[in-house]
Amino acid sequence: METTHPHPPAPGEVLEVAKGVRWARMPLPFALDHVNVWLLEDGEGWTAVDTGLAWEPTRTAWEAILAGHPLRRLVVTHLHPDHLGLAAWLQQRTAVPVWMTQAEYATAHLWLHEVAGFGHEALYASLRAHGLEGPRIETLERRGNTYRTGAPELPATFRPIFDGERLAIGAGHWRVVSGHGHSPDHASLHGEEARVLISGDMLLPRITTNISAYVVAPEADTLGLYLASLDRMEALPEELLVLPSHGLPFRGLRKRIDQLRAHHDHRCGLLRAACATGPRSAASLLPVLFERDIADPFQTLFAMGECIAHLTHLEHEGSLTRTQEGGVFRFATRAGRASR
Repeated sequence: METTHPHPPAPGEVLEVAKGVRWARMPLPFALDHVNVWLLEDGEGWTAVDTGLAWEPTRTAWEAILAGHPLRRLVVTHLHPDHLGLAAWLQQRTAVPVWMTQAEYATAHLWLHEVAGFGHEALYASLRAHGLEGPRIETLERRGNTYRTGAPELPATFRPIFDGERLAIGAGHWRVVSGHGHSPDHASLHGEEARVLISGDMLLPRITTNISAYVVAPEADTLGLYLASLDRMEALPEELLVLPSHGLPFRGLRKRIDQLRAHHDHRCGLLRAACATGPRSAASLLPVLFERDIADPFQTLFAMGECIAHLTHLEHEGSLTRTQEGGVFRFATRAGRASR
């Protein structure tokens, strides 16, 4: 892969990366310390793609950007707070419409208001059922609804966008490319004239997209959904400049897709081999997938979600079986299936 712009803009500044496309970067208070925001020239104003987290440093950066980039609309790739968190504030501040897929908009409200299995209690009960115990789960449980921390309010209205829809923005068209597995209906944007792909979290240049199991749909194969989404993205033109939500712009779309497939295939192989030795819970398998010690609460949450998603994928493909003993799920190699 080729990195095209090695030096990101400072918070509150913008950098042109293609004709009519500018790059802003918002800070995050995590180990992953930033999220990229993209500004698309739109007549006498700009369309922004994503917002950053709802906290004061992001608002400060936006105030500087808005002084030279009046908004006409806001497109949100997906529901996670680092992408949607300031959408309500920006809508109130600028009176612009918010465009996003219906599944992302609705699910964000479910998480915020903890409807049905979208509450933090259901999430932590699921992690306990997959073997997480002791201080690691107790620390998470004390945090409560972390979604509300990063996205305390959501837009009251939105304009739905759909897979394959061509959005007229300024002099160009941006085709919506739906992706699944990372979130319910993630919207990447293919700029046909600009020859760029705003990939959101679906394609990242250095780290891998978090693919977690869905608590409300425990049998869903989220990893399978993500891999199928990569298959569809592979049909896009190879020469596109990829603009990710984290990391630096790059070229080499197909090479990165191949790397991601190999990464997930390797992880599946590790889990098949580990489960061939006897029934294992997801929590007991974390050292198999992650060489470093997982201590940070957010990293524990992501790691557990990833592990369960891979185990569920192997269950779907027929490599593993799931049993429950003492309230804890365990996975083992299916009889007659040797590990690959």
